[in-house]
Amino acid sequence: MDYLNGTDPTCLQEPPLAIDVITQLDLFGIALYSVLTFMASLSLLLYLEECVYIYKNVPSPKKTTIIWVNGAAPVIATMSCLGLWIPKATMFTDMTSNSYFAVVIYKVLILMLEESGGDEAFLRYTESRTFRINTGPCCCCCPCLPRVRVTRRMLFLLKLGSLQYAIMKTALSVFSVVLWTNGNFDLADLEITGAAIWINPFIGVLTLISLWPVAIMFMNIKNTLRKVKIVPKYAMYQLVLVLSQLQSAIISILALDGTIACSPPFSSIARGSLISQELMIMEMFIITLVNHMLYRRTYDPITLDTYEIDGEQNEKMDMKTASLEEHTA
Repeated sequence: MDYLNGTDPTCLQEPPLAIDVITQLDLFGIALYSVLTFMASLSLLLYLEECVYIYKNVPSPKKTTIIWVNGAAPVIATMSCLGLWIPKATMFTDMTSNSYFAVVIYKVLILMLEESGGDEAFLRYTESRTFRINTGPCCCCCPCLPRVRVTRRMLFLLKLGSLQYAIMKTALSVFSVVLWTNGNFDLADLEITGAAIWINPFIGVLTLISLWPVAIMFMNIKNTLRKVKIVPKYAMYQLVLVLSQLQSAIISILALDGTIACSPPFSSIARGSLISQELMIMEMFIITLVNHMLYRRTYDPITLDTYEIDGEQNEKMDMKTASLEEHTA
């Protein structure tokens, strides 16, 4: 790693201890850390208050799904705040955030099913229809793919495609931490013999596979569920995905390349993590506020009787499900 900002040893050192960070904070640093900690704490408090509201006003099992999905932003903000104050714990905080969001991807798919009245109602609703599967992130450039019938087996495969990531991501994250404690896992080690060069691309493939079923479901049912604000809810989920995965990856690459300069007591890599955590807290705080307006509301019961328009087909949905229970959207 001597390519990082020359051979300055301060650019190659381990992340500092929490006490070292605190003692070297100037007036601006104290103000910045205080504001970011307040944002993360407020995000968590808003989420906990919303959990109580949803638990009291939304029937099962929908309330459990909403609580899971809505918790992505405050959980990431809280973990980023812990990593901000304790830089050596970044590996653990990142693992927690990523593992939680892996479950959220699966829960978003379940949320759309439950908004449709559950598995059985959804299957009755789509029994005479076909779904387009040429959606991102896997097959958006394949318009020649045939439409597929919505069957119980297809629904199982959609669920399995998202669930595998929740399981494998958590397992691989724990495995990575175990290797890291033994000195075998280092994000800066890009050699073919390093563990990171094998584990991270594999996780990337699993991520793409898990996102595809959610995109298929959303693209084919978004107009039907427009009344329950599924479009802005999905947009917030996508925004969390981009910021927590893509943004963090870009900052990490810039730090590994030495583009982000070291600033004692932070090395280049540690400073990259610091910048990522600062941005994440602010972004997740804003998303938490938006989600609070989207989910902590009671909508009138609706009946699914709409037109699905996907660019290729405009057909009337002929099955009317029972009115959705009054719930928080």
